[in-house]
Amino acid sequence: MRTYTTRTTTRLALVLTLATALFAAGCGSEKAGDIGTSKPRDQDTSSPTAGRAQQVADAWDGSKSAEAWRKGYFPMGDAAPPPVGGFHSAADRTAHQLENYVLDGELPTTAPKEGEAKWAGGSSLTRPLLDARQAYTAMNRFNSAEEPHLTVTEAKLGGMTIATSRGPAAVPAWLFTLEGYDEPLGRVALRPSKLPRSPIGGIGDEVPTELMQLPQLVEVSGDGRTVTVLAHHGSCDDGPRVKVLETDGSVVLSATVAYVESDLACTADMHSKKVTVELKQPLGDRVLLDAYTGRPLPYNEPNWSSPSWS
Repeated sequence: MRTYTTRTTTRLALVLTLATALFAAGCGSEKAGDIGTSKPRDQDTSSPTAGRAQQVADAWDGSKSAEAWRKGYFPMGDAAPPPVGGFHSAADRTAHQLENYVLDGELPTTAPKEGEAKWAGGSSLTRPLLDARQAYTAMNRFNSAEEPHLTVTEAKLGGMTIATSRGPAAVPAWLFTLEGYDEPLGRVALRPSKLPRSPIGGIGDEVPTELMQLPQLVEVSGDGRTVTVLAHHGSCDDGPRVKVLETDGSVVLSATVAYVESDLACTADMHSKKVTVELKQPLGDRVLLDAYTGRPLPYNEPNWSSPSWS
């Protein structure tokens, strides 16, 4: 049975649905595939929403947590991007988006225990390394030959570049040979660092707020001037809004939903939408934070061994 509600009660339904819908964030925006853009702006610090953003920035700027963030390895880009030249067909693109691979061959059974992330400035960091089977499992959610799939025939250890919290880094990667492709599919092999403890707590359900939690960082542009995140909204609103507060040490994103008062009936479901935020200055090594949780937004994948909070 479909549940209907008025627009005036949609926000309550959206909040109640949020906790159970976060697991699907990695699926992108199936119901709302368009991408919104937010221009850089200074927040009105007199509003409760902007006040929260300022509190989060004040807590992080100059903190030991921020220092640990800048010394760690935190991926902020796609750990398994499409092969050079892209996919050959829509079916192959769908298979990659669904993380559906089938193995037709043997994977290496030995690998180094550790590898290095190397940045342009000369700094590096040693982290544990996934073996070929672990990397394959991390990018393969379904393993179903009955659905659109890509076939992996072999793998070897190589390298690739990925966006991180400290800028682009050269990292070890497993290069998977795909049936019908000349170029391999690279999959980052390094495990991320353990996330530092946040110096400020989340808002919590007991505090009334218009803020919404941002479930996922999607992409940081190559020049660091735009950040794309996944944001939630309902069926009867004007979509999510993401405002930005920039300081010398952090960038705080505040997600809300633009509600419209109406007595029209609508479904009480949830949609996800990609929102791109433009920054005044490149992100650089500033900490990218969610105003609602008070935590950084590292890149997160549904089937990846995500960093854990200490």
